[in-house]
Amino acid sequence: MTGPVLDVPVVIASNRGPVSYRDDGEGLVPVRGGGGLVSGLQPLVDSGQARWIAAALSDDDRAAAALGIPERSGPVHLLDVGVDDLTRYYDVVSNEVLWFLHHGLFDGAHTPTYTDEWHESWQAYRRVNDAFAHAVCEHSPTGAAVLVQDYHLTLLAPTVAAQRPDLRLVHFHHTPFAGPSEVRLLEPTALRELLDGLAAHHACGFHTDRWATNFLRCVEDRSLPAPRTFASTLSTDLGAIREVAASAECAAALARLEERVGDRFVIARVDRMELSKNVVRGFRAYDLLLRSRAELRGRVVFVAHCYPSRLGVPAYRDYRDLVVETVAEVNERWGDADWTPVLLELDDDFASSVATYRRYDALLVNPVRDGLNLVAKEGPAVNERDGQVVLSTEAGVWTELAGAVDEVNPFDLVGTAAALGATIDRTPTDRRARSEQLRRDAEARTPGDWLADQLRAAR
Repeated sequence: MTGPVLDVPVVIASNRGPVSYRDDGEGLVPVRGGGGLVSGLQPLVDSGQARWIAAALSDDDRAAAALGIPERSGPVHLLDVGVDDLTRYYDVVSNEVLWFLHHGLFDGAHTPTYTDEWHESWQAYRRVNDAFAHAVCEHSPTGAAVLVQDYHLTLLAPTVAAQRPDLRLVHFHHTPFAGPSEVRLLEPTALRELLDGLAAHHACGFHTDRWATNFLRCVEDRSLPAPRTFASTLSTDLGAIREVAASAECAAALARLEERVGDRFVIARVDRMELSKNVVRGFRAYDLLLRSRAELRGRVVFVAHCYPSRLGVPAYRDYRDLVVETVAEVNERWGDADWTPVLLELDDDFASSVATYRRYDALLVNPVRDGLNLVAKEGPAVNERDGQVVLSTEAGVWTELAGAVDEVNPFDLVGTAAALGATIDRTPTDRRARSEQLRRDAEARTPGDWLADQLRAAR
């Protein structure tokens, strides 16, 4: 994908950058980042049309930053904010509170609780955002469009606007945005600062109108001036996914998978192992399917690539353990010497994940809530078996794919089991028609479309 021709310089600010570093024993080696954010924005950096400011997240990143390696090898500035502040800003505030808030994961009765540690961590969140603000001011050319990415960086705009009024600030929120009743669960000072910070941008973008509307309702609820908002869905660089799918490494992974599953119907999921992805309920719905339809036992297998995530947060470690325990229970209840009902893969092996995309007959994507969810687009792009998608209505991507998926309420185990069963029962003709429509819908937008929407908002 080629980068667009710009009429203004661009600066990108995000927690995770387009490159990280690792010491291979002979020196610090750059490793290109993955994910939709990098797919959408990397072409600008590759073309020399943008600068990217990100946090140094590891010891090797910090070593590279100290030596100025990112600046010499490309227009990337890694910001070393200190290990303690980084941990508090990232784990305690961003992942334990803001992520839970926007994904509706707090229960109110027990969480959240704001302790002295929280207040100290909010101070660290402020400091990190302030460090990003000063870096943006320092590294931004005159009149640049500054594209600020995600919930980690909500507080930098007032400082930048005061010091560099020539810059155009656009914030893009990749998660959902909580509604007015939900945001009240955030500590009052933090909530005021967060909404003030977002409102100080020239425009705020979200993946769907639903999340944009929630944000505007929160701003209006506190009588703040509302910035312009826009909705723009992101897509993975499907060319890159297909390149992996065509690789020898992926072919070898697919051969290993075929040997394990044989001619069975394959239900699959590919997810980070964290609470909002609703992994446990997915396995429990599968358990219910096997309980209610004895004829499917031995004929179907659930292949799950679930990568442990954010293990610095206790709730994520507990959830990982629950996922593993649930899989063990399902396999113990239904499995036999010839059939393991669930094949759980914990290694973050992208080629193996893409091999599973190629092989699945049904892909389960059932998040509790998701800003978008790229898995539901990636799978159909490379699937070779007229695969069906069972999709939560709480995923932002549902607005794009609704006409060709089996929709489910993420909390409804009976409904999810029934939807999985429907994909098994569907005729080949119906499967083909739905999968073709799904592929068209999934490919309708490109990362370049998402980037162009932000640049338009900056103007």
